[in-house]
Amino acid sequence: MGTKTQGNITFTEGSIFRSIFQFTVPVLGALILQAAYGAVDLLVVGWFGDAASISAVGSGSAFMQMVTFVITSLAMGSTVVIGRHIGEKRPKEAGDTVGTTVVLFAGIGIALTILLEVFAGNIAGLLQVPAESFDKTVTYIRICSAGILVIIAYNVISGILRGVGNANLPFLFVGIACIINIIGDFVLVGLCGMDVAGAALATIGAQAVSVVISAAVLKKQKLPVSFTYKQCRIHQGELRLILKIGVPIALQEAMVQVSFLVLNSIINHLGLLPSAGYGVAQKIVSFIMLVPSSIMQSVSAFVAQNMGAEQKDRAKRGFFTAMLTGCAAGAVIFCAGFFGGAQLSSLFTGDGEVIVQSAGYLKGFSIDCVLTCILFSSIGYFNGCGRSLPVMIQGITSAFFVRIPVSLLMSRLPNPSLTLLGLATPITTVYGIFFFMICFWRLKREKIKSQP
Repeated sequence: MGTKTQGNITFTEGSIFRSIFQFTVPVLGALILQAAYGAVDLLVVGWFGDAASISAVGSGSAFMQMVTFVITSLAMGSTVVIGRHIGEKRPKEAGDTVGTTVVLFAGIGIALTILLEVFAGNIAGLLQVPAESFDKTVTYIRICSAGILVIIAYNVISGILRGVGNANLPFLFVGIACIINIIGDFVLVGLCGMDVAGAALATIGAQAVSVVISAAVLKKQKLPVSFTYKQCRIHQGELRLILKIGVPIALQEAMVQVSFLVLNSIINHLGLLPSAGYGVAQKIVSFIMLVPSSIMQSVSAFVAQNMGAEQKDRAKRGFFTAMLTGCAAGAVIFCAGFFGGAQLSSLFTGDGEVIVQSAGYLKGFSIDCVLTCILFSSIGYFNGCGRSLPVMIQGITSAFFVRIPVSLLMSRLPNPSLTLLGLATPITTVYGIFFFMICFWRLKREKIKSQP
């Protein structure tokens, strides 16, 4: 099996399946708990608020989720570079990457805080949120934006730890935050009646506590990285590597998330009930998508270490192992979403009409549970190889040439339904799979040509 040192998994030796499984499980657990932030917000607001509050949290958290995903994607550049340096047995360079990451993301956090606070109203307008929930959406975005540095800090720390092969500590940190968030939601929303504002404050407060605890724990951890606080500056060589890998991944994720925001805007235009139903469905989807997301992160870390150690065949075997395992899990999740959408939706609201709308979207979306495991495994492989340009091209083309046009087409059909709009996502994923099939074919040709 893959060796472990204080929770850090070495991917370059031992059983491939066991190494990936040991890494993926805590990554998945952390993602589930992280998704629970917004889900608990919506759940509690759904119990104590009305459809306008549900719509506001659904739209506002969708936007903040986009911001978080883009940050996490950019941090993937650090994860991959750190993993490569560890595979190359260069702990000093890995420490330089950590120091560069800290300074880089601190600057990004400050800039984002200012921009999101100033343009929160414009963002709500672009999302075309219903008039009844406009002010509440602005409030949610502004409060979450005030804590964007906290969100960035958590995701950067998690990205660094996953780069060294440690997925257990991020799982622990997010678990603590989730418990605090649940308590905060019931106190601020339920007892204090703060509605949407209380939900946002609970989320930011919980993540702040998680960051403080994670910083304290990290001081006592022995990592396979040579790092001191003096390295907290921009190292030009490491910055170029981080940005070369991270920027295309972040752009890809940004375009994908923008396309989902466009879809959100299209649905908001259909009225309050479809908007609220989509908000509920998206919280369920955020959980469904955690399996492929955790596999993507695991494949990236696995491939990065093995590429650094010049074990290219092992890296490819890891990709296929993760993809097949993910598809098996995705088949089970598909059944839950397709046949049990109403039951899942009823966990978030007692409004029968909202439940019907949510279940309809899930019925159209659910096949994507299997397809995305193939797509995300491919993305993880190319990210781990440091070839993030194809990932960016796939993300941009799928967003603007497939998902948005298909969503607009579905919305303009006679009697448009959320089921039809839900089909836009699996249709887009099929395109992405064919795109990466071509990329793998090109890689194989390059390998053949390079052989003497």
